[in-house]
Amino acid sequence: MVPRLAKGLALAGAACFAYGTLIEARSFRLRRLCLKVLPPGSASLRVLHLSDLHLLKRQGTKQRFVAALAGLEPDLVINTGDNIAEAEALEPLLTALGALLDVPGVFVFGSNDYTGPDAINPLGYLVKDTGREGVHADRAQLPTEELRAGLTARGWQDLNAARATIEVRGLKLEFRGTDDAHLGLDDYSLVAGPRSAEVDLSVGVTHAPYLRVLDAMTDDGVELIFAGHTHGGQVCVPGWGALTTNCDLPPAQAKGTSVHQTANGSSWLHVSAGLGTSPYAPYRFACPPEATLLTLQPVSNG
Repeated sequence: MVPRLAKGLALAGAACFAYGTLIEARSFRLRRLCLKVLPPGSASLRVLHLSDLHLLKRQGTKQRFVAALAGLEPDLVINTGDNIAEAEALEPLLTALGALLDVPGVFVFGSNDYTGPDAINPLGYLVKDTGREGVHADRAQLPTEELRAGLTARGWQDLNAARATIEVRGLKLEFRGTDDAHLGLDDYSLVAGPRSAEVDLSVGVTHAPYLRVLDAMTDDGVELIFAGHTHGGQVCVPGWGALTTNCDLPPAQAKGTSVHQTANGSSWLHVSAGLGTSPYAPYRFACPPEATLLTLQPVSNG
Protein backbone atom coordinates (compact mmCIF):
# COMPACT_ATOMS: atom_id res chain seq x y z
CA MET A 1 0.00 0.00 0.00
CA VAL A 2 2.79 2.42 0.90
CA PRO A 3 4.64 1.96 -2.42
CA ARG A 4 1.38 2.55 -4.32
CA LEU A 5 0.74 5.72 -2.32
CA ALA A 6 4.27 6.95 -2.93
CA LYS A 7 3.90 6.26 -6.63
CA GLY A 8 0.59 8.10 -6.70
CA LEU A 9 2.05 11.12 -4.96
CA ALA A 10 5.02 11.13 -7.33
CA LEU A 11 2.70 11.04 -10.36
CA ALA A 12 0.56 13.84 -8.91
CA GLY A 13 3.64 15.94 -8.27
CA ALA A 14 4.89 15.36 -11.81
CA ALA A 15 1.49 16.30 -13.22
CA CYS A 16 1.41 19.53 -11.18
CA PHE A 17 4.93 20.40 -12.31
CA ALA A 18 4.06 19.76 -15.95
CA TYR A 19 0.88 21.86 -15.65
CA GLY A 20 2.72 24.72 -13.96
CA THR A 21 5.50 24.73 -16.56
CA LEU A 22 3.66 23.99 -19.81
CA ILE A 23 0.25 25.53 -19.20
CA GLU A 24 -0.12 27.99 -16.34
CA ALA A 25 3.19 29.79 -16.85
CA ARG A 26 2.00 30.63 -20.38
CA SER A 27 -1.61 31.41 -19.47
CA PHE A 28 -1.35 35.20 -19.53
CA ARG A 29 -4.23 37.10 -17.95
CA LEU A 30 -5.44 40.67 -17.61
CA ARG A 31 -6.64 41.57 -14.13
CA ARG A 32 -9.12 44.47 -14.01
CA LEU A 33 -9.55 46.46 -10.80
CA CYS A 34 -11.17 49.74 -9.76
CA LEU A 35 -9.94 52.01 -6.99
CA LYS A 36 -11.54 55.19 -5.68
CA VAL A 37 -8.58 57.45 -5.01
CA LEU A 38 -8.99 60.56 -7.16
CA PRO A 39 -10.49 63.90 -6.08
CA PRO A 40 -14.30 64.20 -6.32
CA GLY A 41 -15.46 65.19 -9.78
CA SER A 42 -12.30 63.98 -11.53
CA ALA A 43 -12.23 62.01 -14.74
CA SER A 44 -11.33 58.34 -14.30
CA LEU A 45 -7.83 57.16 -15.24
CA ARG A 46 -7.00 53.78 -16.78
CA VAL A 47 -3.57 52.67 -15.54
CA LEU A 48 -1.82 49.65 -17.04
CA HIS A 49 0.60 48.07 -14.56
CA LEU A 50 3.32 45.86 -16.07
CA SER A 51 5.95 44.01 -14.08
CA ASP A 52 8.38 41.10 -14.02
CA LEU A 53 8.30 40.06 -17.67
CA HIS A 54 11.74 38.36 -17.30
CA LEU A 55 11.58 38.23 -21.09
CA LEU A 56 13.58 35.80 -23.20
CA LYS A 57 13.95 36.36 -26.94
CA ARG A 58 12.19 33.08 -27.71
CA GLN A 59 9.02 33.91 -25.76
CA GLY A 60 6.81 34.95 -28.65
CA THR A 61 3.51 34.28 -26.90
CA LYS A 62 4.41 36.65 -24.07
CA GLN A 63 5.56 39.29 -26.54
CA ARG A 64 2.28 39.09 -28.47
CA PHE A 65 0.29 39.37 -25.24
CA VAL A 66 2.15 42.52 -24.24
CA ALA A 67 1.79 44.03 -27.71
CA ALA A 68 -1.97 43.44 -27.63
CA LEU A 69 -2.30 45.44 -24.39
CA ALA A 70 -2.01 48.66 -26.40
CA GLY A 71 -5.55 47.92 -27.56
CA LEU A 72 -6.76 48.70 -24.04
CA GLU A 73 -5.87 52.35 -24.69
CA PRO A 74 -4.62 53.07 -21.15
CA ASP A 75 -4.10 56.66 -20.02
CA LEU A 76 -0.90 55.78 -18.16
CA VAL A 77 1.57 52.87 -18.01
CA ILE A 78 3.52 51.96 -14.87
CA ASN A 79 6.37 49.47 -15.26
CA THR A 80 7.87 48.12 -12.02
CA GLY A 81 10.90 46.37 -13.45
CA ASP A 82 12.54 42.99 -14.07
CA ASN A 83 11.95 43.38 -17.80
CA ILE A 84 14.50 41.06 -19.41
CA ALA A 85 16.32 37.85 -18.54
CA GLU A 86 18.94 38.05 -21.31
CA ALA A 87 20.55 40.77 -23.40
CA GLU A 88 19.01 39.38 -26.60
CA ALA A 89 15.53 40.17 -25.26
CA LEU A 90 16.00 43.96 -25.29
CA GLU A 91 14.81 44.61 -28.84
CA PRO A 92 11.91 42.13 -28.60
CA LEU A 93 10.84 43.89 -25.39
CA LEU A 94 10.83 47.34 -26.97
CA THR A 95 9.02 45.98 -30.02
CA ALA A 96 6.37 44.32 -27.84
CA LEU A 97 5.84 47.51 -25.83
CA GLY A 98 5.37 49.26 -29.15
CA ALA A 99 2.52 51.77 -29.01
CA LEU A 100 2.48 51.65 -25.21
CA LEU A 101 5.67 53.70 -25.27
CA ASP A 102 3.64 56.54 -26.81
CA VAL A 103 1.37 56.57 -23.75
CA PRO A 104 2.52 58.59 -20.70
CA GLY A 105 4.54 56.17 -18.60
CA VAL A 106 6.94 55.74 -15.69
CA PHE A 107 9.34 52.97 -14.73
CA VAL A 108 11.78 51.67 -12.15
CA PHE A 109 14.27 48.82 -12.40
CA GLY A 110 14.55 45.45 -10.70
CA SER A 111 17.54 43.14 -10.46
CA ASN A 112 16.78 41.60 -13.88
CA ASP A 113 17.27 44.97 -15.51
CA TYR A 114 20.91 44.94 -14.33
CA THR A 115 22.03 41.31 -14.42
CA GLY A 116 20.63 38.04 -15.68
CA PRO A 117 19.18 35.45 -13.31
CA ASP A 118 21.32 32.85 -11.61
CA ALA A 119 20.68 29.13 -11.28
CA ILE A 120 19.65 28.65 -7.64
CA ASN A 121 17.51 26.17 -5.78
CA PRO A 122 13.96 27.57 -6.06
CA LEU A 123 13.08 26.06 -2.68
CA GLY A 124 15.41 28.65 -1.18
CA TYR A 125 12.70 31.28 -1.72
CA LEU A 126 10.62 29.53 0.93
CA VAL A 127 13.22 29.78 3.66
CA LYS A 128 14.93 33.14 3.17
CA ASP A 129 14.89 36.47 1.37
CA THR A 130 17.22 36.14 -1.62
CA GLY A 131 18.09 39.85 -1.67
CA ARG A 132 21.69 40.93 -2.05
CA GLU A 133 23.66 44.12 -1.72
CA GLY A 134 24.40 45.74 -5.05
CA VAL A 135 24.75 44.47 -8.60
CA HIS A 136 27.05 41.46 -8.67
CA ALA A 137 29.74 41.49 -11.34
CA ASP A 138 29.83 37.69 -11.49
CA ARG A 139 26.39 37.56 -13.14
CA ALA A 140 25.65 38.13 -16.81
CA GLN A 141 25.41 41.88 -17.30
CA LEU A 142 22.29 43.14 -19.05
CA PRO A 143 22.13 46.22 -21.34
CA THR A 144 20.76 48.46 -18.60
CA GLU A 145 21.56 51.80 -20.17
CA GLU A 146 20.22 50.72 -23.55
CA LEU A 147 17.02 49.62 -21.81
CA ARG A 148 16.76 52.94 -20.01
CA ALA A 149 17.32 54.83 -23.26
CA GLY A 150 14.73 52.73 -25.07
CA LEU A 151 12.07 53.46 -22.45
CA THR A 152 12.82 57.18 -22.12
CA ALA A 153 13.22 57.86 -25.85
CA ARG A 154 9.46 57.93 -26.35
CA GLY A 155 8.72 59.88 -23.18
CA TRP A 156 8.51 57.43 -20.27
CA GLN A 157 9.87 58.91 -17.03
CA ASP A 158 12.74 57.17 -15.23
CA LEU A 159 11.81 57.07 -11.52
CA ASN A 160 14.90 55.27 -10.25
CA ALA A 161 15.73 57.57 -7.30
CA ALA A 162 13.76 60.35 -8.99
CA ARG A 163 10.55 62.34 -8.87
CA ALA A 164 8.35 63.55 -11.73
CA THR A 165 5.04 65.29 -12.32
CA ILE A 166 2.79 64.33 -15.22
CA GLU A 167 -0.55 65.72 -16.34
CA VAL A 168 -3.00 63.10 -17.58
CA ARG A 169 -6.60 63.84 -18.55
CA GLY A 170 -6.53 67.14 -16.72
CA LEU A 171 -5.13 65.60 -13.52
CA LYS A 172 -1.75 66.50 -12.06
CA LEU A 173 0.01 63.36 -10.84
CA GLU A 174 3.11 63.42 -8.64
CA PHE A 175 5.45 60.41 -8.82
CA ARG A 176 8.41 59.31 -6.73
CA GLY A 177 10.38 56.12 -7.18
CA THR A 178 13.26 54.11 -5.78
CA ASP A 179 15.81 51.86 -7.38
CA ASP A 180 15.59 48.16 -6.48
CA ALA A 181 15.32 47.53 -2.74
CA HIS A 182 16.01 43.82 -3.30
CA LEU A 183 19.54 44.79 -4.32
CA GLY A 184 19.78 47.37 -1.54
CA LEU A 185 19.88 50.15 -4.15
CA ASP A 186 17.00 52.08 -2.65
CA ASP A 187 17.82 55.42 -1.07
CA TYR A 188 14.51 56.96 -0.18
CA SER A 189 16.16 60.16 1.06
CA LEU A 190 16.70 61.10 -2.59
CA VAL A 191 12.95 61.41 -3.16
CA ALA A 192 11.66 62.02 0.37
CA GLY A 193 9.35 64.83 1.30
CA PRO A 194 5.70 65.51 1.97
CA ARG A 195 3.07 65.11 -0.70
CA SER A 196 2.66 68.30 -2.70
CA ALA A 197 -0.59 70.13 -1.99
CA GLU A 198 -0.74 71.19 -5.63
CA VAL A 199 -1.26 67.72 -7.13
CA ASP A 200 -4.36 65.59 -7.51
CA LEU A 201 -2.65 62.31 -6.60
CA SER A 202 0.73 61.29 -5.18
CA VAL A 203 2.05 57.96 -6.49
CA GLY A 204 4.99 55.85 -5.31
CA VAL A 205 6.72 53.35 -7.59
CA THR A 206 9.22 50.69 -6.52
CA HIS A 207 10.18 47.23 -7.73
CA ALA A 208 10.41 45.21 -4.53
CA PRO A 209 7.83 46.16 -1.87
CA TYR A 210 10.07 46.13 1.19
CA LEU A 211 8.40 47.61 4.24
CA ARG A 212 11.08 50.26 4.69
CA VAL A 213 10.12 51.75 1.31
CA LEU A 214 6.37 51.40 1.80
CA ASP A 215 6.56 52.90 5.29
CA ALA A 216 8.56 55.91 4.11
CA MET A 217 6.23 56.62 1.21
CA THR A 218 3.16 56.26 3.39
CA ASP A 219 4.58 58.53 6.08
CA ASP A 220 5.15 61.17 3.40
CA GLY A 221 1.49 61.09 2.37
CA VAL A 222 1.80 59.08 -0.84
CA GLU A 223 -1.70 57.84 -1.60
CA LEU A 224 -1.04 54.99 -4.03
CA ILE A 225 2.03 52.74 -4.35
CA PHE A 226 2.85 50.35 -7.21
CA ALA A 227 5.27 47.43 -6.89
CA GLY A 228 6.12 44.06 -8.42
CA HIS A 229 8.84 41.50 -7.60
CA THR A 230 6.71 38.98 -5.69
CA HIS A 231 5.32 37.13 -8.72
CA GLY A 232 2.20 36.88 -6.55
CA GLY A 233 3.98 34.08 -4.69
CA GLN A 234 4.43 32.25 -8.03
CA VAL A 235 3.56 28.87 -6.50
CA CYS A 236 0.44 29.24 -4.36
CA VAL A 237 -1.78 26.89 -2.40
CA PRO A 238 -5.36 26.91 -3.72
CA GLY A 239 -7.68 28.36 -1.10
CA TRP A 240 -4.72 29.64 0.91
CA GLY A 241 -2.59 31.81 -1.36
CA ALA A 242 1.07 32.75 -1.48
CA LEU A 243 3.66 31.09 0.72
CA THR A 244 6.31 33.78 0.23
CA THR A 245 6.91 37.23 -1.25
CA ASN A 246 10.73 37.02 -1.34
CA CYS A 247 10.84 40.20 0.76
CA ASP A 248 9.37 41.27 4.09
CA LEU A 249 5.91 42.05 2.72
CA PRO A 250 3.33 39.69 4.28
CA PRO A 251 2.23 36.89 1.89
CA ALA A 252 -1.39 38.03 2.17
CA GLN A 253 -0.36 41.12 0.19
CA ALA A 254 1.59 39.21 -2.46
CA LYS A 255 -0.61 40.45 -5.30
CA GLY A 256 -3.51 42.76 -5.98
CA THR A 257 -4.68 45.79 -4.04
CA SER A 258 -4.43 46.21 -0.27
CA VAL A 259 -3.95 48.94 2.31
CA HIS A 260 -0.53 49.62 3.80
CA GLN A 261 -0.70 51.29 7.21
CA THR A 262 1.81 53.03 9.44
CA ALA A 263 1.39 54.98 12.67
CA ASN A 264 1.17 58.13 10.54
CA GLY A 265 -1.34 57.13 7.90
CA SER A 266 -2.23 54.68 5.16
CA SER A 267 -1.65 54.19 1.44
CA TRP A 268 -3.21 52.00 -1.19
CA LEU A 269 -0.75 49.38 -2.43
CA HIS A 270 -0.98 47.51 -5.72
CA VAL A 271 1.42 44.60 -6.22
CA SER A 272 1.54 42.99 -9.65
CA ALA A 273 1.84 39.21 -9.87
CA GLY A 274 3.90 39.83 -13.00
CA LEU A 275 4.09 38.21 -16.41
CA GLY A 276 7.13 35.99 -16.09
CA THR A 277 9.43 33.82 -14.05
CA SER A 278 13.12 33.18 -13.82
CA PRO A 279 14.14 30.85 -16.68
CA TYR A 280 15.59 28.61 -13.97
CA ALA A 281 12.19 28.25 -12.28
CA PRO A 282 9.77 28.46 -15.24
CA TYR A 283 6.56 27.42 -13.52
CA ARG A 284 3.57 28.87 -11.73
CA PHE A 285 0.83 27.19 -9.80
CA ALA A 286 -2.49 28.75 -8.74
CA CYS A 287 -0.98 32.10 -9.70
CA PRO A 288 -1.22 32.81 -13.45
CA PRO A 289 1.01 35.47 -15.01
CA GLU A 290 -0.83 38.74 -15.36
CA ALA A 291 -0.89 42.43 -16.17
CA THR A 292 -3.35 44.75 -14.45
CA LEU A 293 -5.64 47.45 -15.80
CA LEU A 294 -6.42 49.54 -12.75
CA THR A 295 -9.17 52.12 -13.22
CA LEU A 296 -8.69 55.01 -10.80
CA GLN A 297 -11.97 56.69 -9.96
CA PRO A 298 -12.98 59.76 -7.92
CA VAL A 299 -13.96 59.30 -4.32
CA SER A 300 -17.61 60.01 -3.53
CA ASN A 301 -18.59 63.45 -2.30
CA GLY A 302 -19.30 63.53 1.40
